[in-house]
Amino acid sequence: MRRGTFKDETVDYAAVGASQAPDLMQYPPERSIPAQESWRIGSGEARFRTASDSLLSWGAQRGAGLTLSDVRPASGPMYAGVSFDAEGNAIAPSRTDADQRFDQDGTPYVAGGTTIKVDGRVRGQRADAELRVIFTIEEPRRVGFALGTVGGSVVSGEESFTVDWYDNDEVWFTVRAFDAPAALLYRLLPALVRRRRRELFTGYLRAISPLYATPA
Repeated sequence: MRRGTFKDETVDYAAVGASQAPDLMQYPPERSIPAQESWRIGSGEARFRTASDSLLSWGAQRGAGLTLSDVRPASGPMYAGVSFDAEGNAIAPSRTDADQRFDQDGTPYVAGGTTIKVDGRVRGQRADAELRVIFTIEEPRRVGFALGTVGGSVVSGEESFTVDWYDNDEVWFTVRAFDAPAALLYRLLPALVRRRRRELFTGYLRAISPLYATPA
């Protein structure tokens, strides 16, 4: 198991990988507000492949109205991260040393250890941040990744995105997150954290499944 040389920045929260914890909604990291939504976005392999490709080319972030800049892949071998089973036990990484891929604009695809800057607003609320890809998952029926805050955000925490193609042929898109207020206004008004998160979730869903206007 090899990791990239993540020397430039470190994330600004302690519970790295906690967005995959089975009990996230019941026991979120200290001072964090958890959130989770899942949506059925279609069925079949074609739908899974399309959604997966959109997800790994930053489609969810762009669809939420965010602008990506300064995309910096890890300087060493890419590490896909550790996945967890339903009981929360770590399992082997799904991918290591993947070939670098690029979208039509030349932006590198999601890869473990990549650092990015995003800029934008969601319904008037700041969504600027520097983020680190904590882990990636690329399996025959499951694709996803998690982003953790490095700095520059009004909140501190992590969000994970997964697309699953289940044995019943249904394809589901799931986003899980935990946010700890960082900016003073958000510490004073935690409701702003929840509203910001709802708006981001809606944007992510619209991007990965344009047939949906709002979360179910």
